[in-house]
Amino acid sequence: MKFTTMIAAGLMVAGTSLCSSLASAAEFEVKMLNKGSDGEAMVFEPAALRVAVGDTVHFVPVDKGHDAAAVKELIPEGVEEFKGKMNQELVVTFSKEGAYVIKCSPHWGMGMVALVVAGEGAPANLDGIKSAKMAKKTRERLDKEIAALGL
Repeated sequence: MKFTTMIAAGLMVAGTSLCSSLASAAEFEVKMLNKGSDGEAMVFEPAALRVAVGDTVHFVPVDKGHDAAAVKELIPEGVEEFKGKMNQELVVTFSKEGAYVIKCSPHWGMGMVALVVAGEGAPANLDGIKSAKMAKKTRERLDKEIAALGL
């Protein structure tokens, strides 16, 4: 009887820990827009976001003609590339620490880029992101997003 009680208590503690860790995950929304609140064309809003590992981001196409896709070379090593469909919401749970560069495929060259950093501190893949070659407008916006997150 004592052993059964100990197992039941252990399961309750494990279940409570699991529920509290799941309950602490946050959800964010990033809009895909033809024109942002600051007047710039072809933007993600917000364009820079810091989340905790395990948090979820909804990329929402408010205006038509947009998608959200990971830039393969600019996400943490070992993370599978993700890509949403045109004009459809993409939901991504960031399960690994690091920086993720997300683009709108048709507007990448116009600077439609977002930066999501999962975890605390400077991400291990930040130097690669800072030195990556890309269109001038895209580079300017990405550098602005890096600065906005204090990196």
